[in-house]
Amino acid sequence: MANREERLAATFVELADTLVGDFDLVELLDLLAVRCTELLGVSAAALLLAPPGTALRPIAASDSGYALADVLDVARHDGPAWQSHRDVTGIGPVDLDEARSRWPDFAEAAAQAGYREMCAVPMRLREDVVGALLLLNIHSGKLSAGDARVAQALADAATIGILHERLMRQQVDLVTQLHAALQSRVSIEQAKGILAARSNTTVEHAFEVMRGHARHHRRRLSEIAHHVVDTRGALPAPKDH
Repeated sequence: MANREERLAATFVELADTLVGDFDLVELLDLLAVRCTELLGVSAAALLLAPPGTALRPIAASDSGYALADVLDVARHDGPAWQSHRDVTGIGPVDLDEARSRWPDFAEAAAQAGYREMCAVPMRLREDVVGALLLLNIHSGKLSAGDARVAQALADAATIGILHERLMRQQVDLVTQLHAALQSRVSIEQAKGILAARSNTTVEHAFEVMRGHARHHRRRLSEIAHHVVDTRGALPAPKDH
């Protein structure tokens, strides 16, 4: 069996691989939760994300049971994950007694579920903070400061993957928008030439005619241009209201 270092290295590769065509964010976070239980020996792990302008929401967990679900419902607004996300800092490891004085609601839910130790790290990259990773143990004193550092490194790797995928999606959207803009410009230039030739006027005047027509009838210039090209010189009739 591979040792912990080898499995940890393999996990970092898995978390960073967001370039595959079928990349799925929830699958990535489920993977992180499961790997945390395997590599850190925790009883449960969960990811809570906060899209811009919203509160934390549980997205993935190593355990789908009702007990953990109840804990995560409280973790949205109380507890180490909530504080870690709010303060952008690692929290714990903390035992249940300390948790009772810091987060009474969360501690009560954790105790009901049988958890006695907890730790949380933020999912952040510079100014971008997307959520928190929560670790839970049924026994106290199992998590070390070193484990918390490994958890932070794993959370960082997942965050980089999330933000990279978001950037790639935004770039694809931008490329699509630029391509559409270039296509529209080509149509406009073609339409100017066609309309100028048909009306025996200059391309500048033909452009002003198309633009005036678009403004008067509240239609996009690119739409007018496409019609002129398709009809070889005719301006579109006004739309019926």
